[in-house]
Amino acid sequence: MEVATCSMFLAHAHGVGVLPPPPAAARSVTKQSYTYTRRKRLATVRAVMARPQEVAAAPAPAPPARTAAPPPPARERTAPLPPAPATTTTTYRDNWFDKLAIGYLSRNLQEASGMKNGKDGYEGLIEAALAISALFRVDQQWETVASALERAFPSYILTMIKVMMPPSRFSREYFAAFTTIFFPWLVGPCEARESEVDGRKEKNVVYIPKCRFLESTNCVGMCTNLCKIPCQKFIQDSLGTAVYMSPNFEDMSCEMIFGQQPPEDDPALKQPCFRTKCIAKQNRQVNCSI
Repeated sequence: MEVATCSMFLAHAHGVGVLPPPPAAARSVTKQSYTYTRRKRLATVRAVMARPQEVAAAPAPAPPARTAAPPPPARERTAPLPPAPATTTTTYRDNWFDKLAIGYLSRNLQEASGMKNGKDGYEGLIEAALAISALFRVDQQWETVASALERAFPSYILTMIKVMMPPSRFSREYFAAFTTIFFPWLVGPCEARESEVDGRKEKNVVYIPKCRFLESTNCVGMCTNLCKIPCQKFIQDSLGTAVYMSPNFEDMSCEMIFGQQPPEDDPALKQPCFRTKCIAKQNRQVNCSI
């Protein structure tokens, strides 16, 4: 109080106006307001400090978009192959010589049997053979075909061949080569092959991969009765040379072996005919099974 009084006195002495001190109530309100504001600020700071710090993390980069793998190439679906036929029919392109020889033999067969048909080409030949198979007994079929072969070749030519070419290696190879050159129109393509005769090799065999006559008839009886037996007999009697014809009825091949006698127990004569393919059964109702 003394200090305040002195100060007021000195101020008054010097003529300086001195404000009176604020009343105690005003000082108390001001002090309380300051204290409240400070406390509020401190509470706010403490609240902020008490909160976990939020770190603004940069957003993670998006993973690269996965591109769908291209689908595997579709396999081409191919249709299943059709089953192979049991047998395939050979197509022949006959030249002028083939047509002439086929027509000539067909007419001789028709004259020998007394049955004529109006068909041309190899079809006419097969039709003539079918007529003989349907109308005659087995032994008559042999004689009819042998007679047709004799009609086809002049007797003086056959006699000359028989005299000039007695059985020998030369004649056997000659007949084999002659058959491969001049008779494919009748039996199909063929070739000369070797066999052993008296310990020596010679080309006396005619191999026919697929006989045209057997393929056209599909008949075992017509093969043996109208081709095999009559031809063996004709060559032996007219040309003086033995020959054995050995057909294979599974693949329709055949071998003509010149110089070999046919066996007495010929397996071809015991072969039953085809069940479903034989045209003699289908067209003529012939019981051609041996």
